[in-house]
Amino acid sequence: MWHGVFCGLLAGAMWGMVFIVPAYLTAFTPLEMACGRYIAYGLIAAGLLHRRLPPLLRRLDRTDVSAMVKHALAGNIVYYMLLALAVQMAGVSATSLIIGVLPITVTLMGRKDHGAVPLRQLAWPLLLVAAGIACINIDVFSHDAVTSAGAGATLAVKLAGVACAVGALLCWTWYSVDNARYLKRNPHFSSGEWSALYGVSSGLIALVIAAAALAAFHGDVTGAGAVASGRDWTVFWIVNASLALGASVIGNHLWNIASRTVPLTLSGQLILFETLFALGYGFIYHQQWPRVLEVAAMLLLVTGVMWSVRLHALDSAGTVHPGD
Repeated sequence: MWHGVFCGLLAGAMWGMVFIVPAYLTAFTPLEMACGRYIAYGLIAAGLLHRRLPPLLRRLDRTDVSAMVKHALAGNIVYYMLLALAVQMAGVSATSLIIGVLPITVTLMGRKDHGAVPLRQLAWPLLLVAAGIACINIDVFSHDAVTSAGAGATLAVKLAGVACAVGALLCWTWYSVDNARYLKRNPHFSSGEWSALYGVSSGLIALVIAAAALAAFHGDVTGAGAVASGRDWTVFWIVNASLALGASVIGNHLWNIASRTVPLTLSGQLILFETLFALGYGFIYHQQWPRVLEVAAMLLLVTGVMWSVRLHALDSAGTVHPGD
C-alpha cells in the first residue's frame, strides 16, 4: 500500500504541472491546448508501445475498448474542456471551490469497495481535508475578486460556468472510481500497457475533435475570425509534448499503479497531492511566498492525507476494525 501511496504522490507532482501551462500559453484557447496535449500524448504512447502495439490491440475486447473511450473522454478531454470553460465563465474562485470537493466525492463513491475503511473512522481526516479546502478557497476569494468572465458577465453566464465546473467534478470523480475498479477487475493488462493504450485512445479522440474544430471554424479554432498575436506553434508543441510526457504518460502510469494497490477511500485523498504540487509550482512560477491561509491549507491537507494513510495501514494490518 505504501508503494501505491508513493506512486500517487509522484503522480500528483506530475499532474501539478497542468496548472502552469495555461498561464504560459495565454495566446492559445483551452480547446487548442486540450487537443495539442492529448494528440501529443497519443503519439508518445504509440511510440513507446511501438512493436507491442499491434499485439496489444489484438488483445482488446469490446469491454476494453468501451472503457478506454469512456475514460479518455471523462478523465481527459471533456474534463479539461469543462474546467477551462468554467474558469472563463465563472472565474477561478468558484471553479476551484467546486473542483476542490473532488477528494471527498471520490472517497464517498468508494466507501463500499473492498478494503475501504468505514467513513466514521475517516471523519476526522476528512474534516481536516475539508478545512484545508476551505482555507484555499477563502484565500482565493479574498485575493481574486475579479473573475475571468469579466465585470460585465451576466448571472446566466456565471451559472453556466458553475454548471461546467460541476460537470468537470462529476467527470473526474466517475473516471477515478471507474478506472480504479476496472484495473482491479481486469489484470490482463499491466498498468503501463493500460496507460499507453489509454493514451493512444485519448490521442485519436483529440485528433477527431481537432479536425472537426478546424472544419467548423475554417482553420481558426478560436472561432474569433482572427489569429491571436504571439501564437508560437513551435513553443506550443514543445510545451504540450513535455506536458503529455510528464503529466499524461508518466503521471497516468503512476496513478494506475496507485489505483491497483490502494482502496478507493484512500485514492480519493491522494488526489490532493495534485493540489499541493500545483500550489507549489504556482508560487515558483509567480515568484511569491505562500500567504498565511495557503500555508494553513497545505498543512491541513497533508495532515489529513497522512492520517488517512495511517488508518488504512492499521486496517490492512488488522489493528482497526469497523466495531472499534
